[in-house]
Amino acid sequence: MARPWEPDPAASFARRLGKSAKELKASDDNDECPDIWLLDNGDVAIIGRDRTSAYRERLPDGVAVAPDERLVIIPGTMLSAAKPDIPDE
Repeated sequence: MARPWEPDPAASFARRLGKSAKELKASDDNDECPDIWLLDNGDVAIIGRDRTSAYRERLPDGVAVAPDERLVIIPGTMLSAAKPDIPDE
């Protein structure tokens, strides 16, 4: 059975949402993860720390992580900084 949504591997990075991890002091000078990017097809790419195994057994009711998915964590300041860049649609 096909899923209603699948990521498009051909989509390209269009623009960063919010500020870089370096700007938010959530990374060292190598400007490593985390990051939030809008893709050219409207999807969003999140780069964060994989914490799937740490959270899998305590997910809220109705929440699941499929075998081909990962739960990633980013700093709350990063999402707050991206808020002005996220459309309401």
